[in-house]
Amino acid sequence: MECRMDGRTALVTGASMGLGLEMAREFAKSGANVALVARRADVLAEAKASIEAESAVKSGVKVGTYVCDVSDPAAIAAAHDAAAQELGPIDVLVNNAGSSHRGAFLDVSDEIWRADLELKLFGAIRLTRLVFPGMIERRWGRIINILNVGAKAPPATGAPTVVSRAAGMALTKVLAGEGAPHNVLVNALLVGKIVSDQIARRHANLETNQSLDEYIAESGGIVPMGRMGTAAEFANMACFLASDAGSYITGTAINVDGGLCPVV
Repeated sequence: MECRMDGRTALVTGASMGLGLEMAREFAKSGANVALVARRADVLAEAKASIEAESAVKSGVKVGTYVCDVSDPAAIAAAHDAAAQELGPIDVLVNNAGSSHRGAFLDVSDEIWRADLELKLFGAIRLTRLVFPGMIERRWGRIINILNVGAKAPPATGAPTVVSRAAGMALTKVLAGEGAPHNVLVNALLVGKIVSDQIARRHANLETNQSLDEYIAESGGIVPMGRMGTAAEFANMACFLASDAGSYITGTAINVDGGLCPVV
């Protein structure tokens, strides 16, 4: 089975590094034009160059970069409009932008709650509102919300991130029900322990003598499969859902976690 996306246009938020970049790379290798959306122009330029340098990316595939803070409604609208004009109507939307702020409930202020919800929940809502009508009209669309396994199994001291992620899972189900009659499929991918730039930053903040490889091996030890997943493994699932190969899957929240989450 080959997951092709020829002629499609995919917009990925948080696409300058990590899982977002890897998903965008896989989409481009599968033939899609890709809009990379993130906050920093310099890192976006590097991401674009790395994708265009891939030997598997066919000539004619377009990669665009759009500087945008997805907690800013005006910036979202501007990025979407520019991407649609330059690359074509958005067929695939991946709501990936986010952070992992968490702490004890009594330590989370209103400002932190608002910032988290604006970034992860309202960012996805506003972008979806822009692409949904065109997908319905064309009777083809894919929306993938990138969440965390904490959305299904929220731990103590997991607020606010697991709460906004759980809301994203509910949003996925609502949109799937509305989009299904029009062949607009909406799913969520739930991250477990995946090697990414976020893991590298987390290791750096520990200020430990343990190497990054040692940290990754130790952290992966609690996963039933005995290791962390790779960004490429995560991107493969996203590409499957974004292509015609996933044409009968909607309204699901799929754990990509090596069996870590106790909730199916």
